[in-house]
Amino acid sequence: MARRTITVHHVRAVLRGAERHGVDTVPLLRGAQIPPLLLGDDRARVTAPQFARLFRELYRATQDEFLGLGSAVSRPGTFAMMCQAALGCRDLGAAVERGATFYGLFPGGPDLVLERRGGDAVFGVRSDLEQDYFLAECLVIIWHRLCSWLIGRRIPLRWAEFGHPPPPHKDEYELLFGCPVRFGAERTGAGFAPHWLDAPLVRDEDALDEMLRRAPFELLSRREYGTTVAEQVRRVLARALRSSPRLPSLGEIAARLAVSPATLRRRLAQESTSYQQLKDAVRRDAAIAGLVEGHEPIAELAARLGFSEDTAFHRAFRRWTGTTPGAYRTETERPSASCSYDSSPDASASASGGGPSGGGPCGGGPCGGGGASDGVSAEASRG
Repeated sequence: MARRTITVHHVRAVLRGAERHGVDTVPLLRGAQIPPLLLGDDRARVTAPQFARLFRELYRATQDEFLGLGSAVSRPGTFAMMCQAALGCRDLGAAVERGATFYGLFPGGPDLVLERRGGDAVFGVRSDLEQDYFLAECLVIIWHRLCSWLIGRRIPLRWAEFGHPPPPHKDEYELLFGCPVRFGAERTGAGFAPHWLDAPLVRDEDALDEMLRRAPFELLSRREYGTTVAEQVRRVLARALRSSPRLPSLGEIAARLAVSPATLRRRLAQESTSYQQLKDAVRRDAAIAGLVEGHEPIAELAARLGFSEDTAFHRAFRRWTGTTPGAYRTETERPSASCSYDSSPDASASASGGGPSGGGPCGGGPCGGGGASDGVSAEASRG
């Protein structure tokens, strides 16, 4: 399946902590194979491996599992110790409670809370983390994915809420969290069915060590938790593109989802997106991943993505990212002294020393942004 890409807004956000501490972030960006010039264009996006490498670079530079974003340093190994403590719990609810209590022991640490609200279980973040809402969002995402990993099951989110006004890239959030979202809430958090709290843990210390060695890739990897219609449509499109440049039509997807085309169109509109926008986003993400991680000629990449002409692909890519395919590939291939490892999880773990101190609670930062509302009209051949 084509990997999702991440908006440059999240790249800027994750750099803020290091910048506040006087760290020169340009070498870190180059170490992650992210062209610094991309940060100047709101349309720009990066791949999940690029973003994960940036987390690694920031972790090395700050020696802080919160990457300088919190009011206090979270020393390397803190997250691993919390996970070790949680493994001994009888069920997921007890594990989350223990994790929240664990972080509450540290002055300036995150104020995590698990509560019941109506018919939902809610995991939330309180306190001054809202001053840097990116960290609060990271914590909600990482805990959601960690909980799913602990029980070996996908936990669908019913909703997510954020204690800040809608940002310019608000359209990213529904595809990122895979559920309806709202802004301006009292705190940042997410709701899910309470029966998941009774699920037993299925991981042991060996599995935890392996997950930590692979962090942040293990928890950055997009799991198909999404329950929105847009998420379902996007999954169908991404799977189809993996085997053919011809993507299924709106009618074909509607038939697969057992609804009429009109109903599917209406439900997508209710989620502030459309079939065409999702189709564009899937092709855009596959294009960026192909340029960064692959070596096929640009003309072959364009054909694989369903573009009838190279020029059409170049025009679409420039609108998606603000640059040309050739320039994007050249910038990301530029060698860097600090980038001495490849993008594979195992290589990245080895480069960082692996073990329990590799990766922290920010390792699952906003990573799967779908960007469904880019407003880019695909110039790919229609099938």
